[in-house]
Amino acid sequence: MPRTPLALAILAALGLAAPTAAQAHSPFHGPVAHVAAYVPNDPGRGVTAGNWARVQWNFAGPFGVNAPDAWANLIAAGAPGGKGVIVAVLDTGVAYANRGSFRRSPDLKPSSFVRGYDFIDHDPYPDDSEGHGTHVASTIVEATNNATELTGLAYGARVMPIRVLDTKGEGDSPTIARGVRYAVAHGAKVINLSLEFSADVVAADIPSLMAATRYARKRGVLVVGAAGNEGSERVAYPARSPDVLAVGATTEHGCLSEFSNTGSGLDIVAPGGGADAIATDPGCSPDGDPGHDIFQVTFTRFGSQRFGIPGGYEGTSMAAPHVSATAALIVASKVIGPDPTADALRDRLEATARDLGTPGYETRYGWGLVNAAAATTAGGPVAPVRTPVPPAPAPAAPAAR
Repeated sequence: MPRTPLALAILAALGLAAPTAAQAHSPFHGPVAHVAAYVPNDPGRGVTAGNWARVQWNFAGPFGVNAPDAWANLIAAGAPGGKGVIVAVLDTGVAYANRGSFRRSPDLKPSSFVRGYDFIDHDPYPDDSEGHGTHVASTIVEATNNATELTGLAYGARVMPIRVLDTKGEGDSPTIARGVRYAVAHGAKVINLSLEFSADVVAADIPSLMAATRYARKRGVLVVGAAGNEGSERVAYPARSPDVLAVGATTEHGCLSEFSNTGSGLDIVAPGGGADAIATDPGCSPDGDPGHDIFQVTFTRFGSQRFGIPGGYEGTSMAAPHVSATAALIVASKVIGPDPTADALRDRLEATARDLGTPGYETRYGWGLVNAAAATTAGGPVAPVRTPVPPAPAPAAPAAR
């Protein structure tokens, strides 16, 4: 049975630059009028209100997702932080509650969760023993404007924690498929899959998961997947499935991350940290400053149940929840209707993304960098202008053993 490794790596701390005038423009119609940006009081690593922005370049930096304007849009819509939307996080579990030796992360609220399930231990307690799932969930719903630590992009949404990966960060296709179906059956509108199979795995090897993601899409649930961390020109499964929105990673400089997979199946990119991969893009230098990680509150060491803001989290696993959270904000904002389909959400995310690299769709950046503010601003495009992309050659099936 194929196993599902999680890729993590290690880098360092952070700074934040102000956006240029050009970066303050919308990607679709030039300058847009909007309500004043919402700047929470969370202090980051210190005690100064608002200093979260010096740590979370991915939310508020020049190549972040423009969270402050998105937050303002949702407040104006009466659904602060994506209130009312459920995002399922299928991962190593989440530090969502105090139970036995497990502890809830100090910057996650009990009210930010709905009942989930542990498909590894087969019980209703999807606790995290590793830290990866807690980091992913925190990108989405970490408590915001509570004068504590950092912020979450869809802080008003609720996470459904579903454990499908073990303490080594590994899981198999049938287990993940059961998690997907559970999420659909229990009211999730968005499913986050910050996991990948190895490059030699093809669709025929994971039929139950392919069927589950197809089922989710038909039921109107958007499945978001990490494109993979091998630096390959082929998106990894399950993100490569046509029923999953494949997310690549970008750096603090707005460049493709050196580890991020690319290819014709890539849909969109989001902040994932790490070093730049493309020297030919303006401002990108693989040999220069590697940029910074994605920071959220989670375990300071894997499995420690001690919490802080550790380094070492970079990857398409970190990029995917930015897109899942933005999808939740779109749903709550009702800018494309009260209950958009999975395809409508995909189209809105892609149409409002910030173009990177060459104009239009390309296999390094997909439709561009997710822009939470543009995606939740009334009006604008509802779907990108699509042109046919030649399919990548089909990989050979794994040799029989």
